[in-house]
Amino acid sequence: MLRRVLSTLIITLTAGFGLATGPANAQPQSAVKIQPGEGRPYEIADSEVWDVPDPVSRRGYQVFVALPPSYGKEPQRKYPVLYVTDADYAFPIIRQINRRLNLDGPKIEEFILVGLSYGKGEDGAVSRRRDYTPTPNGPSTAPSGAIHGQGQAYQTYLRDQVKPFIANRYRTDPARALFLGHSYGSLLGAQILFTEPGLFSGYILGSPSFWFAREHYRELEAGYAARSKDLPAKVFLYVGEYEAVRKGDPRFNKTADMVGDNRAFEMALKDRKYPGLNVKSVVLNDEDHLTVAPRGFTQGLRYLLPAR
Repeated sequence: MLRRVLSTLIITLTAGFGLATGPANAQPQSAVKIQPGEGRPYEIADSEVWDVPDPVSRRGYQVFVALPPSYGKEPQRKYPVLYVTDADYAFPIIRQINRRLNLDGPKIEEFILVGLSYGKGEDGAVSRRRDYTPTPNGPSTAPSGAIHGQGQAYQTYLRDQVKPFIANRYRTDPARALFLGHSYGSLLGAQILFTEPGLFSGYILGSPSFWFAREHYRELEAGYAARSKDLPAKVFLYVGEYEAVRKGDPRFNKTADMVGDNRAFEMALKDRKYPGLNVKSVVLNDEDHLTVAPRGFTQGLRYLLPAR
């Protein structure tokens, strides 16, 4: 049976996935989706794509939305929302992790998944190094002319454009907006945590690239502690075992001790003894910066959204 769809049917993701758009109140289908075939892009079932541009920078962005299975069946229910950076690869991964975790009974609570795209027409590396980083001084390995340090502007875009768009279109629980970021994406999350923590109630910060601006984040954390007596949030930190430095072993990082940085961040939070803060941190064995994300996503979801 054909579904009514929006005028733009498919966006092709860099990871080789496509997203089929549909009406906001569509009832997710229980049957396996029949793919279009004939060499057309793979479509992710029960997903939607919306253009949500930034009027300040005048850049085009999109949000990818996946609705939970019960969304069309329970019209009075409101859902937590998980916003994830680097959506071109993270959105389809989290979509399937979410599905599989609950196959044999609920392990995590149902939620609305919102993927935050890169700038339309931009290379992902260009977009993320500009939008997720806190200072203009990038690493020496960055391409000539690379732009960094517009994380605050992107944070404003999330607050003023993306979150209101989602809240106005879907049945969201306003008290439970969650953030997930990996690498540079978790730099953005840490910045939000210390500058506007109420923007999200929970944070999954994976393999934070604190080497980018360690002193900047120390100052953010200390500044927040100086003016605040509480930090009401749940924070899940993960990093891969091989993101430490161990000379002579090619499995490990060559320069940045991201395991040590993650541990220092964890201890800084715990030492403040904020009454409303819950922190969990894990070092995942046999994983590096690229392989760790799926396991980190899974454990983070189980921490922030345990089934009720």
